Amino acid sequence: MRVPLRTPRGLLGRLLTWYSVRTYGDVPDNGLALLHNRPVLWAVLAFERRVATWDRLDPDLKVLAQAGSAEVIGCSWCMDFGYFAAHSEGLDVSKLHEVPRWRDSDVFDARERRVLEYSEAMSATPPAVTDEMAEALRADLGDAAFVELTMMVAVENERSRFNSALGLTSQGFSDRCELPAR
Repeated sequence: MRVPLRTPRGLLGRLLTWYSVRTYGDVPDNGLALLHNRPVLWAVLAFERRVATWDRLDPDLKVLAQAGSAEVIGCSWCMDFGYFAAHSEGLDVSKLHEVPRWRDSDVFDARERRVLEYSEAMSATPPAVTDEMAEALRADLGDAAFVELTMMVAVENERSRFNSALGLTSQGFSDRCELPAR
């Protein structure tokens, strides 16, 4: 970690801990990092609440786009938490393990491949999006969902780059989704 991740103190810290443990089973490391700058923490929380209300893009495609972006950037924390969040929302997580191999895997349909290609192209530095990619996705999704897809990939870029730059790695959230052994 590139910033200390301490158990939070004070009322805000106790509230964050209570909510996080109740909701996620643990306090997310990026939340602990954000506690070092409370105005940034509040801004991120407010923004993420608004992002959660967007509903023009199919939720399963949204999860694939986020995973595709996190994979390109190399954010194991985002891959881990993204799987947990998708599973918790009852979304199809069966394909998420194949995201790193999406070009060679036979589990994705043509539209999902276009979403993954787009999220990868958007996450490259510099971005490698082509007019043809955008046109195909607009035809698949419509303009409103295409704009939401584009913003979701941008949001995941922000998340993944923040977490990666701070050295945050998987916390084992996805392990909580598996059925316990008998």
